[in-house]
Amino acid sequence: MSLFIPALLTGIFCYLGAIESPWLFGMSGGFYIVGRPLVAGLLVGIAFGDIKAGVLCGLAVQAVFIANLSTGGATNSEITYAAYGGIGLAMATTKDPAIAVTLAILIGQTFGLIFYNFRMAFYSYWNTRAEKAAENNDDHGIVLNHLVFPQITTFLIRAVPVFLAIYFGKGLVDWLIQSIPDMVTHIIQVLGGVLPALGIAMLMSIVIKNKSHLIFFFAGFVLLAFAKLSMIAIVFIAALVAYMYFYASSSKGGGQAATTAETTQNVDTDDVYEDDDLF
Repeated sequence: MSLFIPALLTGIFCYLGAIESPWLFGMSGGFYIVGRPLVAGLLVGIAFGDIKAGVLCGLAVQAVFIANLSTGGATNSEITYAAYGGIGLAMATTKDPAIAVTLAILIGQTFGLIFYNFRMAFYSYWNTRAEKAAENNDDHGIVLNHLVFPQITTFLIRAVPVFLAIYFGKGLVDWLIQSIPDMVTHIIQVLGGVLPALGIAMLMSIVIKNKSHLIFFFAGFVLLAFAKLSMIAIVFIAALVAYMYFYASSSKGGGQAATTAETTQNVDTDDVYEDDDLF
């Protein structure tokens, strides 16, 4: 199978998943759907003709970046480069999810951040030109500098590097995998398996505010690991438990509110009688 078409499609998908790409309903369909590693794994798997391997690679990479946060314009890793670059290179070589995780982190935190910062710096140039065009009432200049040129820039710094990395990087990755000792490859696979757990742990540290809620995660792990229930069954059980917990918490809160209101009313009534006695 020729690598040109899969690499080209992967680069185009990387562009469509950019936060500034407007073609898939803006950020809703682009950055928050196509730009996610799990969806990227599906799309790259379709491009390479192996959907199962693509989804497995996307699942592993998604678990690593599941708690990835961006504060303002600062980010510690560029997730779309990591997703399409790492998964694309893994699909072109070993199709191993652990290798996909390792490559995704390498690409996202190095080359991805370089291109991300370059894009932000270059966009300021187009913004300046668009402001000057607006001051001169130049509609054509506004459209070019606000819409056309930024999208061309985004395509060049997203689709082209990912395409080149997959098309020409396959030989380098194959050579590295074949050249390094088996022990190092095993270590990479082990670390690649640990990193998704680290991503899930980071997400739990953000979501869980009360440590007593950890019991629900342990219960789900027991049902999956020992009871051998499917993920769908665990989802339904989790939804039922969540509803029961919410209902119990709401009932308890309503009772406390009623008790507080009654106590307040009694205090107010006593104050009134006390005033009558005094006067």
